[in-house]
This record gives sequence, structure tokens and C-alpha cells, in this order.
Amino acid sequence: MSEPELDPLRQPLLAHLIELRRRLIWSLLAIFVGFVISYYFAPQIYAFLVRPLAEAINGEPRKLIYTGLTEAFITYVKLALWAGCLLAFPVIASQIWMFVAPGLYKNERRAFLPFLLATPVLFLCGAALAYYFVFPLAWKFFLSFEVPASVGGLAIESQPRVSEYLSLSMTVIFAFGIAFELPVILVLLTRVGLLSALKLSQFRRYAIVLIFIAAAILTPPDVFSQLSLAIPLLVLYELSIIGARWVERSRTLGEEGREAGSGKAA
Repeated sequence: MSEPELDPLRQPLLAHLIELRRRLIWSLLAIFVGFVISYYFAPQIYAFLVRPLAEAINGEPRKLIYTGLTEAFITYVKLALWAGCLLAFPVIASQIWMFVAPGLYKNERRAFLPFLLATPVLFLCGAALAYYFVFPLAWKFFLSFEVPASVGGLAIESQPRVSEYLSLSMTVIFAFGIAFELPVILVLLTRVGLLSALKLSQFRRYAIVLIFIAAAILTPPDVFSQLSLAIPLLVLYELSIIGARWVERSRTLGEEGREAGSGKAA
């Protein structure tokens, strides 16, 4: 018996799945290449991440410790994977764009492209805020709880594990970077019609509560770190409302222009 022909209605779905697989393979390859490069430069990446802590202790002879034989190696692997994903992000974003773009109209591609370009910029802004502003003050705050040795007493000295320190640093940097994508997400949802500037304005009071809850979860357990994330997010939320109004205004002008054009053609 001859093999039955593929249902024409299923061909577009199969083509999309094949294309999705191709984009996933390229993304995974990019992550793998980024991982290999990052693992080669893992000592330099480690030195970069540990610099705020080294500066916070004012050059005192301190050290990070590890208590398991495999802890340092596994930590370097996690560090390389984290840095590799960051290096691969432009490739991943381009693969997402190439998967989505063929299904968009020309004007929609022009509208979505700025969001794609703004994503890495906002992520880097959030990561830079965490590294250059939050880390120095937060680490000094935590180190202030050390107690020197006294007569009849024992000193309290900080000896952080390398895995815990790097895990905390990477988590905070990633959290700040993702949090700064808030305007892109909200304006994009407005662009596709799922949100509106009016809804965002009405939801503001609840957004403030949710932002402070998210800041408490994503940052170290001190008020300063939480405020360092919550305040920029509140500003970004207000910018999202402005961006949503701009998108709605542009959409209205475009619809009016199309109606005027169709009226002239009639």
C-alpha cells in the first residue's frame, strides 16, 4: 500500500514545528559555544563578580571557602553556564525573531523590532545597577555584622562559601536584568491589544504592592537592596504607562490614515 498523503491542513503545523526545532538547535548551539568560552575565562569572570566583595572588605586578607571537593568545580560550571547564556542571548533573540517575523505584516515587524532592540539594553541597565550600585552597599551592610574578638568572647567573622556568594551574585544580577524588562513586556502586551494604558493606570495601586513583594523575594534580605529594585521598577512602570499611551496614539493615527486612504480610493 502506498503511504497516505499528508493532510494539507497539517502541513503548516508541521512546517512550524520543523522551523521551531531548527531555531531551538541554533539557540542550544549558541549556549554551548558560550558555555565553552565562558568556562575558559571562568577565573576572570569569577574575579569580576567577586570584586565588589573584595572592595567592601577594604583589602583585608580574606578568602572564599568551599567545603566539598566538587563544590568549586560545580560552581565554575554553573558560572560558565550562566555567562554562556548571557553571551548567547543575542543569538537566541535573533532566532526568536526569525521564527516570529515571517508571520507578521511589514508594519508589525517595524513595530516589534524596537522591542527586540530594547530588551538587551534594559537587561544590561538592570545588571549594571545591581553590580555597581547594589552590591557595594549591600555587601558592606552584611559585613557590618562582624564582631571582633573580645576578652572572654568569640569573634564573628564572615567566611562565605564561594558557591553561595556566586549563586547570590548571579541571582541578583539576573533578577535585576529581568525586572528591567517590565516596560518591554507591558508595552508589547499593549501593542497586541491585551492591555491598555487605562488598565495599567487603574492597576497602579496593586502594581506597587506586587513590585515590593517581588523586590523582597528577588533581592537579599535587607531593606536597601529591596528599595534599590522596587524604586526603579516603580519608575519603569510609569514609563510603561507612557509607552502604552504612545502605542495607542500611534495605532489610532494609523487607523485614521488607513480610513482616509480608503475614502480617497472610493
